[in-house]
Amino acid sequence: MEKEFNFEEDLKRLEEIVDTLEKGNLMLEESFNLFKEGVEISKRLEKMLKEVEGKITMLISEDEEIEFKEEENNV
Repeated sequence: MEKEFNFEEDLKRLEEIVDTLEKGNLMLEESFNLFKEGVEISKRLEKMLKEVEGKITMLISEDEEIEFKEEENNV
């Protein structure tokens, strides 16, 4: 079963990873594994943001079409 991702949880985890890496007291392999996890999370977050941006753009476009049609009918 595939894990469902949550934007807020992923963002929080990414912040934890950044904080841990910034402290700099990890072994190289641990740092690499955290960095890799952070990159994967970052890609997921970017994908989620792009999907939401697309939906917002679509909604705005649909709303503008409705407003335009309403204006045409009022002329």
